[in-house]
Amino acid sequence: MRGELERVVLGSTTAWTTPVGFGGASLGNLYRETTDAEAAGAVSAAWEGGIRSFDTAPHYGLGLSERRIGEALACYPREEFQLSTKVGRLLVPNPTPRGRDEGFAVPDTLTREWDFSLDGIRRSLEGSLERLGVDRVDTVFVHDPDAAYPGAAREGLEALSVLKAEGLVAAVGVGTNQSAGLAALLGDGLIDVVMLAGRYTLLEQGALDDVLEPASAAGASVIAVAVYNSGLLAAPRPPADATYDYLPAPAELLGRANLLADVCERHGVSLPEAALAFPLLHRAVAGVALGMRSAEQVRANLSRFAADIPGALWSDLVEHGLVDPRTVGLA
Repeated sequence: MRGELERVVLGSTTAWTTPVGFGGASLGNLYRETTDAEAAGAVSAAWEGGIRSFDTAPHYGLGLSERRIGEALACYPREEFQLSTKVGRLLVPNPTPRGRDEGFAVPDTLTREWDFSLDGIRRSLEGSLERLGVDRVDTVFVHDPDAAYPGAAREGLEALSVLKAEGLVAAVGVGTNQSAGLAALLGDGLIDVVMLAGRYTLLEQGALDDVLEPASAAGASVIAVAVYNSGLLAAPRPPADATYDYLPAPAELLGRANLLADVCERHGVSLPEAALAFPLLHRAVAGVALGMRSAEQVRANLSRFAADIPGALWSDLVEHGLVDPRTVGLA
């Protein structure tokens, strides 16, 4: 058992994260079943490896992820870990069940209903607390507001600001895989932390100017997720059938990933090791959260996190035009 990883404060709040956090989507049976034993083993391995930040959402398996994470963490002192969940999708009875949920291998007896109102967010958080078996969570994210309707992000954040003022949560933010519009919300002081999926990675840095730099200027934090771009950067050499955003990777991106792998190999670093280390180089990034469904995956990711990455790798990637020099402190 290794010691607890470093604690990194989120923005100007009392909430914090560890540089590597546990993402709970797979514990909701994302795409395929994860057994109860695998789920419990993954959380246990994360704790043994020093991870103290755990993220989940009602969306993940229609509450299954929240229940599993709550059960697995129940044996640990509450003050020693950070817990985050999300709001915006209320779980309600499904009037037309077909047997299985779309995206998660769970029965579809419930369905999701968009609601970013103050009342809806209160109800969502109450349901999450009940499933998690805790009396509080530390951080709450407005979940995928870009997929709901225009203005959902602002509506949800303004509602969360009320809960924060009441002392019900320590930090609030947005969890999304789209960067558009976040700069304005950061500038207005509505966001403590952005959980950004797939848009700031070794493969693509498009969110540098519209999320990371505005977050830094606003004193907010970023947690990078999907740092392997849903599979494309998850192996030392990307396979021909690698996925990107959960779909077959386009040839252009597959070629770029192979160029990244070429440079990494010259420096004795694996592509996944570099992909995990890269986001943490930016001053706005407090941590990465990794989706892990087994103890084996947890240990593999912690081994990647511990890898020694030579500074010359980042210089070489800049020289080849594969990363923006500002992302690695070379501009």
